[in-house]
Amino acid sequence: MNQILLKIKNVGKFYSRRKKAGLKKALDGVSLELYQKEIFSLLGVNGAGKTTLSSIIASLIPPTAGELLWQERSIYTDLAAYRRQVGLCPQTQNLDASLNLEEGLIFQGFFYGLKKKQARIRAEKLLKRFDLEEYAGSKIEVLSGGYRQRFLIAKALVHDPGLVILDEPTVGLDPQVRHKLWKYILDLKQEGKTVVLTTHYLDEAEKLSDRVCLLDQGKIKTLGTPEQLKRDLKKENLEAVFLHLLKEEGQT
Repeated sequence: MNQILLKIKNVGKFYSRRKKAGLKKALDGVSLELYQKEIFSLLGVNGAGKTTLSSIIASLIPPTAGELLWQERSIYTDLAAYRRQVGLCPQTQNLDASLNLEEGLIFQGFFYGLKKKQARIRAEKLLKRFDLEEYAGSKIEVLSGGYRQRFLIAKALVHDPGLVILDEPTVGLDPQVRHKLWKYILDLKQEGKTVVLTTHYLDEAEKLSDRVCLLDQGKIKTLGTPEQLKRDLKKENLEAVFLHLLKEEGQT
């Protein structure tokens, strides 16, 4: 088994209801471990807690309860150091239309403390890696959806993080582009990075994941390798596993 990268222990996230008494539980006692060099997929229907959990892992929002341990210490012991180890590719595109692609990557590097020369070298490497060199001097508006998504992933990698969070990276893209992005995601694992992937595409999760976690109403419904889950439930594919488990809860 690979070395543990991050421990998530009994994490909860509760929100006050505007017009109702009590609290809404977006996450309720979630515990799991992320390992080095794995692709870990978060699955679930809308509102299951996928984005909330990935946002907590990315340190965009704090948990209401529980803790996250990086190298056996709370991430909040030195949040700046933790954030330098995390790259986030959000579902909502956070792109500056005033910068060309090379400038966007360089400025992203500055945000993480890279010197100008370091940031430029990283930008050049990433533009080449994601086949974006011909657009280096162009603004984001000229890019198609697939190329924008490549650029978003490149931005998340400028500071060479060990943990990469991809929130619905292939949503709305055609199959050919999706398969191209799959290769990029698998390459991240081969480089030794840990990838947290949230997706609604069950074929994508089955193809890419070392382990999958199905969230249901803020709790872990099941967690394991795709092969293990298919074998245990005697199902042909991950989609059948997903539908079977949710049917048990009366959601399908």
